[in-house]
Amino acid sequence: MADGASVVDAAPSSSFEQETRTATSRIASAAEIALRALPAIQGAEGGGDIAATVRDAWRPTAAPGGVGAARYRGVVADSTFPVTGDDEADRLLVTDPLALLIGMLLDQQIPMEKAFHSPLLLAERLGGPLDAAAIATADADHLFAVFRGPPALHRFPRAMAERTQAMCAQLVEHHDGRAAEVWEGAADGDELLGRLRALPGFGADKARIFIALLAKRIDVRPPGWEAAAGPFADGTRLSVADVDSRAAFDRVRAWKREQKAKAKGEAART
Repeated sequence: MADGASVVDAAPSSSFEQETRTATSRIASAAEIALRALPAIQGAEGGGDIAATVRDAWRPTAAPGGVGAARYRGVVADSTFPVTGDDEADRLLVTDPLALLIGMLLDQQIPMEKAFHSPLLLAERLGGPLDAAAIATADADHLFAVFRGPPALHRFPRAMAERTQAMCAQLVEHHDGRAAEVWEGAADGDELLGRLRALPGFGADKARIFIALLAKRIDVRPPGWEAAAGPFADGTRLSVADVDSRAAFDRVRAWKREQKAKAKGEAART
């Protein structure tokens, strides 16, 4: 996918091809989880509680989901993104690329800490690591119920459940169900911007902020990322990408409130 208007991967030629892609993604995720659980099962005295061992392997922070998550974990082992106020939720964001994408998708019309905490709750409610194929093919009413909670994962649970499902379907169709492939497969910042703009729910600013987030928090810096991120690259406009500590979180929050107040004041004068 070279830009927002063109797609390299052809759309599935049949429902069989789509089902095959979905099944392949699920099998790969299941195999990764089984391999993580195997050493603990083999080492348990007297066989141990095998069911509990497998359940633990499905814990989102112990086993970030999505095919290709292992490579992502290797890149971001020392990354920090203290945005939610919850260590487990923050850790998931830097160990699971799909969690990071979903958090960015949800970051609108609600506090940023809630948006980026919701992927952890989503994983827990779905009963395992986040998986694009599973979300893409989930029953829409069930996914809405998951988003509705309580507590709700977003101010608009139905709309954001639909948008999350649409984004995951795009990942399955064009990125083999791998969230990290969106940036791993981009040759430069312009291509990355186009790939992000092609995801449902990612407008121009959201895509640019996410490029800045990848560069500043995850150390993913394709050539030309600064130009693609625009004013979010150099801090001209602050965003969630600039949160590297709780103090920075407070600065970003204060800046956002200041900008909102300015906008309201200008609107009142017109």
